[in-house]
Amino acid sequence: MLDDSDDIHPLFAGAPTTTEFKKLRKRIVRYTREAIEQYGMIEPGGKWLVCLSGGKDSYTLLAVLHELKWRGLLPVEILACNLDQGQPGFPATVLPEFLERMQVPHRIEYQDTYSIVIDKVPQGRTFCALCSRLRRGNLYRIAREEGCTAVVLGHHRDDILETFFMNLFHGGRLATMPPKLVNEEGDLFVYRPLAHVAEADCEKFARAMTYPIIPCDLCGSQDGLQRQQVKQILDGWEANSPGRRQVMFRALMNARPSHLLDPKLFDFAGLVRGSEQFEEKNVNIPDVR
Repeated sequence: MLDDSDDIHPLFAGAPTTTEFKKLRKRIVRYTREAIEQYGMIEPGGKWLVCLSGGKDSYTLLAVLHELKWRGLLPVEILACNLDQGQPGFPATVLPEFLERMQVPHRIEYQDTYSIVIDKVPQGRTFCALCSRLRRGNLYRIAREEGCTAVVLGHHRDDILETFFMNLFHGGRLATMPPKLVNEEGDLFVYRPLAHVAEADCEKFARAMTYPIIPCDLCGSQDGLQRQQVKQILDGWEANSPGRRQVMFRALMNARPSHLLDPKLFDFAGLVRGSEQFEEKNVNIPDVR
């Protein structure tokens, strides 16, 4: 690690020296670098707006991106950004003070989207959809104002898995959060460099570094959220079969259109005998009788 030198970035000052933590940090850095390279996130002259909510995931994102940049492996400009959405009780001074102390270039933006969400969402309904839509619109605007080429989010492997199952159970489609996409206006990339990183690793890392974690009190306190229900299901599967989450995540990277049912992805009607379009010999087909 570069901590062995005298020039330690403030984000890593005081990092635990235990073997366990070093392995954790190395694993997070490796997975993040793999995702950045695999999904082609680096472009010459890029400037990233790294979104910082104050949660464990965004702190981990900020730290690992600075480590990669410090190592010369991430040749982009990084600007941290926190969008203060006007939630009652939100500790507005925590992130500005942290970023100043860490010597991280940043922008703090205040937009009272909380009042809009409370006004527009009927009682008993969840806030997440409208809240995220308003937040996303403001972040895109800020990215344009700052001359950024990408908005970078802290969603991790477990977020991606949960979204897949939410779409499966409630949306009737096979889809999830992509690690890289272009916004609807076509002028900004959206990146998720932690796509391969487990939530548990983000939790361990941020707490070991004693970053000032701020909980989301707007939606985190609402009961019956679909995402929480899916998380509980995945937790149960993981408890019964450790490693199940990673196996399912690998499946998202190993799709076989010819063994699904979407004729838009595979030309079933045009399939002919004797072709090599459809091979079953290496595919396990379960007995459904």
